[in-house]
Amino acid sequence: MIGYAMVGASDLQRSTAFYDALLAPLGLEKVELDAVYTAYAPKTAPGDVEFYVTTPFDQNAATAGNGSMVAFKVDQRRSVDLFHQIGLENQGQDEGAPGPRPADGTVYYAYVRDPDGNKICAYCEGLT
Repeated sequence: MIGYAMVGASDLQRSTAFYDALLAPLGLEKVELDAVYTAYAPKTAPGDVEFYVTTPFDQNAATAGNGSMVAFKVDQRRSVDLFHQIGLENQGQDEGAPGPRPADGTVYYAYVRDPDGNKICAYCEGLT
C-alpha cells in the first residue's frame, strides 16, 4: 500500500498555486504549507496526507522522472474533466485529453504535466 506521493518543485509558490487548483475537483485540499513543502489531503480526512509538493532535499533543480507518474482515482468523470481543464488553465501541459483508452474499456483518464514537467493523471472507473 502506498502511503503518499511526492513531486519536486523548482518554484514552490508557483507549484502550490497549480496544485491548489488542480486537486480541488479531486476532493483534495492543502493542509500544510511551509518553506520546503506543501501537503494535500482529502477534504473529508485532513489528517491523511496523500500528496506532497516539495523543493528537492539536495537543493538542486527539480526534474521530472522519466517514466514516472502520479495518478489520482476519483468517483466521477466530471472530476477527471475538471482536473484536465484546470490543469491547462494553470500553466499545465496537455498529456492526454479526458476519455477512455482502448486498452482499458470503461476506465476514463486525463493527463497533464505540472509546471516542472511531472506527469499527473486523474482517472475514473466505470461509466459515471
